[in-house]
Amino acid sequence: MQPEQPQGPRMIAISSGKGGVGKSTVTANIAVAMADAGLSVGVVDADVYGPSIPRMLGAPTGKPAMSPDQRIVPAEAHGVKVISMAMLTDDDAPAILRGPMVSKYLQMFVRQVDWGALDVLLLDLPPGTGDIQLTLAQAFPLSGAVVVSTPQDVSLKIARRGLRMMEQVSVPVLGVIENMSGFTCPGCGAVTHIFHQGGGEAIARELGVAFLGKVPLDPDVVDCGDEGRPVVHAAPGSPAAEAYRGIAAALTPGGDVGGGIATPFAWSLADGSGKPTPARVAPGGPPDRLTALDRDDAGLILRWADGGEQRLADRDLRLACRCAQCRDEMTSARLLDPASVPLDLNVTRIWSIGNYALGMAFSDGHDTGIYTIKALYAMQGMELEDV
Repeated sequence: MQPEQPQGPRMIAISSGKGGVGKSTVTANIAVAMADAGLSVGVVDADVYGPSIPRMLGAPTGKPAMSPDQRIVPAEAHGVKVISMAMLTDDDAPAILRGPMVSKYLQMFVRQVDWGALDVLLLDLPPGTGDIQLTLAQAFPLSGAVVVSTPQDVSLKIARRGLRMMEQVSVPVLGVIENMSGFTCPGCGAVTHIFHQGGGEAIARELGVAFLGKVPLDPDVVDCGDEGRPVVHAAPGSPAAEAYRGIAAALTPGGDVGGGIATPFAWSLADGSGKPTPARVAPGGPPDRLTALDRDDAGLILRWADGGEQRLADRDLRLACRCAQCRDEMTSARLLDPASVPLDLNVTRIWSIGNYALGMAFSDGHDTGIYTIKALYAMQGMELEDV
């Protein structure tokens, strides 16, 4: 049975294409700035191999307590709730985990923690575009992602990959942050652009996303992070602290980001439970944004932001499955024999996968298909193979 996902806070992934760009420092200070602004904020330290958020926030790293309903009680520091692998392992013990275990821990950090009523949950991702990023995009309806980069060319080129990955899994890119943007001499006030300048703003403009701001190099940021005192508290009048507060304000919750069908959901078609709530359609949105799901005797009904209505028969959906059981992963050749699919087959369950796809289970027991929203939209008017 597909697990139900709780309705919850605005979830924002803080990501980077490469390591060493100061992403965790940015996350910690944005979280504190949001808490100072009156929001209820949580941080998931999703870098299970190199957790650093508890130290930067000065949060306790002892084994967490359990609530009466057996949920993990997060640590709290500077008004921010935190969960991290650093709280579950000894300080010098490596996290030696394969991909499936990493996925299990990430889902535990979000679903099995007693967060209370949060406004924002920030997820501090490890660098790259691998298992952890894909797990989060598939398992949770992310409200958006922020990409952190330094101004140097190599960092910006890799940041593009992170942006494109988020686009491919339909996670809205909320903007780019340029970290380590110039060093101001404390003696003379002269600004030295150690890693060039303006690169973050240029890539944001090139890719059509918001530029959230520049955070200057500041020795206080490093010292305060090592001491567990975020610079927005330790040096509130510094240029870096002002930059963090500006970025936090830009990311403050402000309505529906996705604008499509309400996620997460897990719809059982037999009894109608979990049916997704239709979206309120705003003008000017993408035409292939799914706004409602329904069903009649002819099959599944999909309604789109462009006003179109599409009907797909249950058996046609089963034949269109492109999972590894139904299609060769290398050649895309069909492995599924259409003659083996019953004529009276039905869809039994439909659930959301992140913001970008639907999972479907059928009465023949097949439940591994992932149908991307874009692929479903492209099926309009297609001649589907039958027997």
